[in-house]
Amino acid sequence: MRTVKEVASLTGVSVRTLQYYDEIGVFKPTKVTDAGYRLYDDASLNTLQQVLFFRELDFPLKDIRIIMGNPDYDRLEAFRKQKELLKAKRDRLDRLLELLDKLEKGETCMSFEEFDLSGYVEALEHFKRENMDEVIRHWGSVEKFEELVDRVRDHESGIAQNAIKYYGSVEAYVDAMKHSLEHFSENMEKMEKIKEKGYVERNQELTEELLKDVSRDVASREVQDVVDQLMNLLSKEDSPDMDMGKNYWNVLIDGYLHNPTLIEGMDKRYGTGASRFMGEALQHYLDNRDGRR
Repeated sequence: MRTVKEVASLTGVSVRTLQYYDEIGVFKPTKVTDAGYRLYDDASLNTLQQVLFFRELDFPLKDIRIIMGNPDYDRLEAFRKQKELLKAKRDRLDRLLELLDKLEKGETCMSFEEFDLSGYVEALEHFKRENMDEVIRHWGSVEKFEELVDRVRDHESGIAQNAIKYYGSVEAYVDAMKHSLEHFSENMEKMEKIKEKGYVERNQELTEELLKDVSRDVASREVQDVVDQLMNLLSKEDSPDMDMGKNYWNVLIDGYLHNPTLIEGMDKRYGTGASRFMGEALQHYLDNRDGRR
């Protein structure tokens, strides 16, 4: 049997992450001693290995718990599928690296395969065909919706670059957009409820509270309590079923700290230093959120 510290040292997974995996049921210890210490045998380490493979493939923890908790879960079949997916990911990264090598050498390379949004365009077209009433209700007319599709086609390269920035890959972005379209009606209803229940006003109140004095320590309990309220403003039942991308918060924080347009707008509205304060407060919160659980 190994202790949680020994497992952390062996695997590179932090003690806090192992504890969190236990708390949410993704990876539990073999036994817990009377003194409360977690202990792991070799079989449990095999389970952790599977979890880490899923995480490497960007599977959400809740999905991993469901997949591995299924009575029909086949460990060897999972390994085969994970191997296939990892090979596909490696091949795509190899192609991107080859493209970057050529560009670094000054070669003109008109390859846009890795920025292909055709899957998203096809999903939009399918949504239009299957949900004509929804399209008309929310866009005003089919023509307006088709203008959206045309804009995606016309700005494919720029959208793809942002997709990679926020989601890590075009594939992940397309999957997220398809999922959003599948849940479009319920998400629109939730957006209306967000307005009706005063979430927008409350968000503004908390933002003003947070930025009223940017001379404070962003790590202080006073500041972090307000950030926590902002981050958890929406109740679970009112939150739209939308994937904003695994890098969403990192990109947003980087914008608050380095994007001149965003900085100018924030500082003009809330006072000099507001944008940097917001970015640093969010960064501290995200760096320490496991400790707030």
